[in-house]
Formats: sequence, C-alpha cells, structure tokens
Amino acid sequence: YAAAASVTAAGDYDAITWRMVENTRAIDLQHAALGLTSEAGEFADALKKHLFYGQPLDFVNLVEELGDVCWYVALAAAALDVPLGEVLARNVAKLRARYPGGFTEAAATTRDLPAERGALDGSGAAPAAPPDDRTAT
Repeated sequence: YAAAASVTAAGDYDAITWRMVENTRAIDLQHAALGLTSEAGEFADALKKHLFYGQPLDFVNLVEELGDVCWYVALAAAALDVPLGEVLARNVAKLRARYPGGFTEAAATTRDLPAERGALDGSGAAPAAPPDDRTAT
C-alpha cells in the first residue's frame, strides 16, 4: 500500500519550501490549521473521558480548549485579512441559506451549494484572495 500511495505524494519539496518561505500568510495558515486540529482534539479528548471513561465533565478544561480554538481561528482570520466578525457573519448567512425555515434533516441532506456559496460571498463567485502584503523579502 505504501508504495502505491507514495505515487500520489507531492514530490517537489523545493517548490513547497519556497512557497512557505516566500509567503508568511501560508505559514500563519499552517500554524492555525495545526493548532485548530490539536486544540479540537484536546476538546474531544476531554469529552471522550467523560462519556466513555466515566470521568467528571471538566468544564474548566473544555472552556480552556474553546479559548485555544478561538485563538487559532483569530490567527487564521488575520492571515486571511478578514475581520473575525465578518467570518462569523458569513457563516450565519450561509446557515440561513441552508436552513431558511430552520434545521430539517431534508435540508441537511439536499444542500444547495451554489446558494450557500452566494450567501458567503454575496455573488456566488469564488472570492479573490487578498494580496499578501506580508510576503517575506
């Protein structure tokens, strides 16, 4: 399996390295992505310990992990040059497009992705990436 899977691996590590060196946005987004993953895992682990191991639900730890998740969300938003409030507003708009009358199982399984995309960007077109004026020199 490993040999067969390896043919799909990115092989141009020099190009990948240069993209990372020349683009601080990519570094910040990678930091945010890895941080979100690890903090969400810590949140899930605390819940797992309660549900499956019978430990008391540790509210203090859960709130701490949520705060850590928020920090990484804010880092990602800053890297994308979008205010955190706008991220949240766009998400609400998307959910309103998805569930105009409130949540239903039917709406959850028959999503109108173009309508959701239109709610996110206001036009239905893919938004242009902002220029990366933080590029390393």
